[in-house]
Amino acid sequence: MYFVTVLGVGFAVRRAISTSADFFLSGRALPAWVTGLAFVSANLGAIEILGMAANGAQYGMMTVHYYWIGAVPAMVFLGIVMMPFYYGSKVHSVPEYLRRRFNAPAHLLNAISFAVAQVLIAGVNLYALALVMRALVGWPLWLSIIVAAAFVLIYITLGGLSSAIYNEVLQFFVILAGLIPVTVVGLTKVGGMSGLFDKVRHSPLGDAGLHTWVGTGTSHNPLGASWIGIVFGLGFVLSFGYWTTNFAEVQRALSARNMTAARLTPIIGAYPKLIIPAVTVIPGLIALVTVKGLGSKAGDLQYNNAIPLLMRDLLPNGVLGIAVTGLMASFMAGMAANVSGFNTVFTYDIWQPYIRKNRSDAHYLKTGRIVTVVGVIIGIGTAFIAAGFSNIMNYIQALFAVFNAPLFATFILGMFWRRMTAWAGFWGLLAGTLAAVTNYVLYRSGVVHYGSDLDQSFWGAGIAFVTVMVVSVIVTLFTTPKPASELSGLVYGVDKIDVTGDMDAADRAWYRNPIVLGAVALVLAAALYLPFL
Repeated sequence: MYFVTVLGVGFAVRRAISTSADFFLSGRALPAWVTGLAFVSANLGAIEILGMAANGAQYGMMTVHYYWIGAVPAMVFLGIVMMPFYYGSKVHSVPEYLRRRFNAPAHLLNAISFAVAQVLIAGVNLYALALVMRALVGWPLWLSIIVAAAFVLIYITLGGLSSAIYNEVLQFFVILAGLIPVTVVGLTKVGGMSGLFDKVRHSPLGDAGLHTWVGTGTSHNPLGASWIGIVFGLGFVLSFGYWTTNFAEVQRALSARNMTAARLTPIIGAYPKLIIPAVTVIPGLIALVTVKGLGSKAGDLQYNNAIPLLMRDLLPNGVLGIAVTGLMASFMAGMAANVSGFNTVFTYDIWQPYIRKNRSDAHYLKTGRIVTVVGVIIGIGTAFIAAGFSNIMNYIQALFAVFNAPLFATFILGMFWRRMTAWAGFWGLLAGTLAAVTNYVLYRSGVVHYGSDLDQSFWGAGIAFVTVMVVSVIVTLFTTPKPASELSGLVYGVDKIDVTGDMDAADRAWYRNPIVLGAVALVLAAALYLPFL
């Protein structure tokens, strides 16, 4: 039923796809509640479900830092501060913003790095789905990867971004329907939250696994990271870098029908993000205390399998079917976000400006569909790279440190410092990326040491961020800045961006104000920490 529905959405939306803007940006016509749910659902892929549950089992409650000091503040910042620049400048993609703010080399560098990152992350989603199908249904790895890839390929090729977004809204509810039973049955088995916490205290994590900030004055804690790495590396650089510059997410907001809807998109998504740990981190802890031997480096007892193993052990067949469907929905939502971002950036930011200029709109629409096929095929190949990591979240954070952290630094400096020059944008981004890669290679070769793989990613992100700042400032001092006339709508303070001109009457209500809703989300994020300090 789920597969039929997903394909049905693709065929239904196909009739509305007549231009490249329809295919890549849904004609900029979607309401905020649709784009907001799609925004958070696009992130609820394998990285989130399997990865955060794996982290819950491996690192305990400190995993919630990804949500409450990481994702939620970054999503609010995107909605209030950065979306006016993205949406107001009418760019088709994040790399296009770099072309307008800086120059073609910076644009091409980001377009290529983003395209590479998206097919690598799409491979993670495919690999994770294959893990689940092998654990629960017995399908071989290669068959699961190909079947899942085929369905994503069909509905994205048919309906483009609209198909992905409407399916992501559906998938959001299917995902929750699959995860909530696991959490409820698991808590019942271990004696509720108090019983779970008692068992965690007697697990390898110990009492430290139930706290978020205890022991962060040093690296002697389950996460192996100090408060500096958590606040600056994870909370600021990695999280803000992902949520504010990752086009697979930003693309959902760019498809909104007006400026207010675009700004509300990530903020609406922040509210369900606040409570997602209940169905990811908590099941990870349940798996830790109920699955004997969890945490091996290879085989079915890797941390990656925490959720599938719980489903297998706890759920009766009927509910298990719903849970498996929820997992399939999450992986397909994540992969669809990667593929739709990949085809847009490749077509608009690589093919159109550098390979085939001034062709008809129909040509670029056709190119987008062909590139979708290519992206899925490459994703199948990169799925086997992900197979080399026992915790896929560690792999993903390493990718984010390389691809997102230097990009975020470039954006922040470029948006808020009008003196920054075009070549400073290029050389800063390149130097930051190389610094992150060098740090990762030195860590993997044993030359430098960190408390954990995640601690390496936190510090790698921080090193990349600082490198971009230093190199950009130095290059700016020796090069000529763009005139203010070329920075209109791109840099803070050059001119005023109109955020109310296209408002609907309903948008003027106080409860639809992005600043009010964003502030409430931040207060809730801080309050949720209190029981777990």
